[in-house]
Amino acid sequence: MTIRKILTEPNKILRQISKPVKKVEDEERKLMDDMLETMYSANGIGLAAIQVGIPKRIIVLDISRKEDQKNPMFFVNPLIINKNKEQNTYEEGCLSVPDQFAEIDRPSKCEIEYLDYYGKKQILKAEGLLATCIQHEFDHLEGILFIDYLSKLKKNIIIKKLSKQKVKSDRIVV
Repeated sequence: MTIRKILTEPNKILRQISKPVKKVEDEERKLMDDMLETMYSANGIGLAAIQVGIPKRIIVLDISRKEDQKNPMFFVNPLIINKNKEQNTYEEGCLSVPDQFAEIDRPSKCEIEYLDYYGKKQILKAEGLLATCIQHEFDHLEGILFIDYLSKLKKNIIIKKLSKQKVKSDRIVV
């Protein structure tokens, strides 16, 4: 498995709409394995393929948070087929928006249809943190980041901070 570079905002690729996967094959499974390794190494609980520069409709998740009890989940071509009206609020962060957090309201439950790691069709009813995480990662497939739910002022402040961090990280001190 390979740890891939996670793209950070601002980056035009993150705003692309990801393309459906025609068939889950070895190439897609290798990508999912790499994504999972990348997510774990960055201490994340979810990652979309677009975040590593691959515009495919693929998501990996693991909300277990325990090193000895990993529970990876793989979603190919996910489709949210149902959301309830009741909202939950979680303080969200994102590997593509480093060190920035904000409280975001999302439906507390959702139902998702997807292909699993082997290309088998599945349906999952999710609630709580899992539902929030699925919706957050699904947004990535549509070119949406959690900061898009914030006021224009808050979003612009965060993007400005991230832009400055990028410039600083490009400098080389010898």
